[in-house]
Amino acid sequence: MFENLSERLERSFKILKGQGKITEINVAETLKEVRRALLDADVNYKTAKEFTETVKQKALGQDVLNAVKPEQMMVKIVHDELAALMGGTAIDIQTKGSPAIILMSGLQGSGKTTFSGKLAHMLKTKRGKNPLLVAGDVYRPAAIEQLKILGEQIGVPVYSEEENKNPVKIAQNAIQHARQYGKDLVIIDTAGRLAVDEQMMNEIEAIKKAVNPHEILFVVDAMTGQDAVNTAKEFNQRLDFNGVVLTKLDGDTRGGAALSIRSVVDKPIKFVGTGEKLDAIDVFHPERMADRILGMGDIVSLVEKAQEQYNEEEARRLQKKIAKNQFDFNDFIAQIQQIKKMGNLKDLASMIPGVGKQIKDLDIDDDAFKGIEAIIHSMTPAERSNPEILNGSRRARIAKGSGTNVQEVNKLIKQFDETRKMMRMMTSGGGKQAMRNMRRR
Repeated sequence: MFENLSERLERSFKILKGQGKITEINVAETLKEVRRALLDADVNYKTAKEFTETVKQKALGQDVLNAVKPEQMMVKIVHDELAALMGGTAIDIQTKGSPAIILMSGLQGSGKTTFSGKLAHMLKTKRGKNPLLVAGDVYRPAAIEQLKILGEQIGVPVYSEEENKNPVKIAQNAIQHARQYGKDLVIIDTAGRLAVDEQMMNEIEAIKKAVNPHEILFVVDAMTGQDAVNTAKEFNQRLDFNGVVLTKLDGDTRGGAALSIRSVVDKPIKFVGTGEKLDAIDVFHPERMADRILGMGDIVSLVEKAQEQYNEEEARRLQKKIAKNQFDFNDFIAQIQQIKKMGNLKDLASMIPGVGKQIKDLDIDDDAFKGIEAIIHSMTPAERSNPEILNGSRRARIAKGSGTNVQEVNKLIKQFDETRKMMRMMTSGGGKQAMRNMRRR
């Protein structure tokens, strides 16, 4: 995500490295490179120009402290202005109503239908909402089926009228259905086209007028760059939407849409889609995104993702098992499953400050745990519960059953044993003693 932009900005800051103070000359050189980096990222030209002008005024007005180098001061100014450019603070979605109505808009292929499912799943699991999905795309037969499949996966009903080709009437009937069955949230998926056209715009305007939604979200593919901003502008003129959703932010995104859209249409980015899984949806936080663009990581989001998977009762149970040296392969694989639920491994690693740049060229496969899982699943229940019984013949059988070799099985068991010893040491207080011993050396 934004890797090229991050590299270019980092190179531009190096112009100030070793400089004693910020001057008009070295600021001009730095910002010339910053502007090029933004334009290469497909940021709107006017936005890039205004951004660098603002940074210049703030940089020249700064009295650089002795403890802060000019390069560091420039990074701080650019960070703050990037966050401001993207909206400054996160803006929440409106979900109050009887029912609350959310209307999805956007071009075909932007990811509206998938995002509708993701949003329903998030609002159901994290905010306790009781949603109804509405299949309002009457032109693409696959859209109705796709929404039904998504609804089944997340346990959310889908309202559809396959024989009805009037999306306005379908939306109105769906809201009546929601009231009748006690649904407090209605998410209406609508039709899109390959480009903005009058028929599509008239239709979605008619739906808006008929159902008076509490929230209209414009869904756009982040990989389309500046085209996404132009499309947003046209939709906003007709719909006056409340917020933007950027999908496919995990792809080869240059960053132009995320950095330009707020300044061009003056509407906040509310959510981002970061993968194919139904939980790959994040609230958009401008400051955190600025952190990531400048290679500072995003520890807050990483902790939030970990907390979502954290179960206090399970943690207490696990702590007791570790203290009694009873941590087994069942517990081990359960921890792997929790890590996998947090999202894309490379994306998670990039949230750690300083790591993103180090791993940008590494291919971290989401199936990195497959070999470990295959080995553990090839064990019998008794072997998973009692790793001590894993003798040579058992290890040979496990290797054969998992499609690996004995060396790989031995390596995993050795790593497991070392992990178990370390965990036990930390919980028994030995970890604190070890730290004291290290300080004495």
